[in-house]
Amino acid sequence: MSNISSLSLPIRLGAIAIVFAGTLSACGTSGEAINDSTSTPIDTGAPLTTESPTDSPTEQIIDPWTTPGENMRGLRYCEILFLNRSETGLVAEVYNTYPLNQCPDETWQALDMAAIALAEGVPLAIANGPRFWLMDKVAKPDRSEIVTKDFGGISMNRYARVEVGNPETVGRPYSPQAVDRRSSFAFNAGPTVYMLIAADGTEYIMQSWSQQRDATLTEDELANLGTRLQLPEGWQFVSRVLSEDLVVDTTQTLAYVFQDELMNSYSRLTQ
Repeated sequence: MSNISSLSLPIRLGAIAIVFAGTLSACGTSGEAINDSTSTPIDTGAPLTTESPTDSPTEQIIDPWTTPGENMRGLRYCEILFLNRSETGLVAEVYNTYPLNQCPDETWQALDMAAIALAEGVPLAIANGPRFWLMDKVAKPDRSEIVTKDFGGISMNRYARVEVGNPETVGRPYSPQAVDRRSSFAFNAGPTVYMLIAADGTEYIMQSWSQQRDATLTEDELANLGTRLQLPEGWQFVSRVLSEDLVVDTTQTLAYVFQDELMNSYSRLTQ
């Protein structure tokens, strides 16, 4: 599978992949990456679908949150991110397999990102996955303009358009990025959760884990992850068994998210 469809954009691809996974691996719960309170997406004129065409048999408006399903935790998912230039850096459209399928591996590995990018009319496409959820459920009050497309036999929903800004300044591990995703994540009482505590005491909970850097990583190994991570000075990795439900509610406020060097994603606990 080709992970990068084009090198026509002069960017650090590793940094872009990291920041995208960190801010967008929330199955459509991510919105626009925020640099400041006035930042808004800029229309570059590229055909990054913003409305569902009425004449396309491969696109439709759906509401996945009304689809009956099992608990999210442990479910596998993948994303495709379509990148293009904006006046401030880069803009991306994000498609996610949840809850349509669990990203079948053989089909996922066979995807040709260059061909997909060409078909979408964008310079660059990035494959983000496989990843696995650690929250139990997600709520997103605003579910308008959710679009479904098929990419090489894998159906995905478009959940977000992201203004990235300057790619040289984003994507560093343990560097929180502000994201307007207007959603809430719920972690049920009972299961173990995994957290990072910053030097100033700020707590971040792991929302998804990745097999992108370590293809053998399993959920059972997360409890010992602290021995592998190169944490910033004063930071701690901890595991906890929740005695009551925990909700990270960012429906009315910005979320702050980042990744560790293995591309596992974390959200700051809301105050």
